[in-house]
Amino acid sequence: MAKDKHKDAGHKPAGGQHHAAGAHGQAPKVDTSLPATREALLALHAEARRRRNEAPLDSPAFRAAVIDLERIEVRVAAIERAQDPPLV
Repeated sequence: MAKDKHKDAGHKPAGGQHHAAGAHGQAPKVDTSLPATREALLALHAEARRRRNEAPLDSPAFRAAVIDLERIEVRVAAIERAQDPPLV
């Protein structure tokens, strides 16, 4: 039996959609319109989590909250990487 050459050959994410990582190895874009402090971002993150948890699964409100969570998490990660020393 031939072994697949690509480790993830044939693997498809649930729902047939792209995985949560940046598209095709591209780094996600940092939304600089969000606050520049970790504390303010964590407050926004808590609110977005609340909205996601209260929304019906796969509804437009659920999807919007998930996108907000992604934007906030990318911004937090950028702030943490920029610290000296980085919080990696």
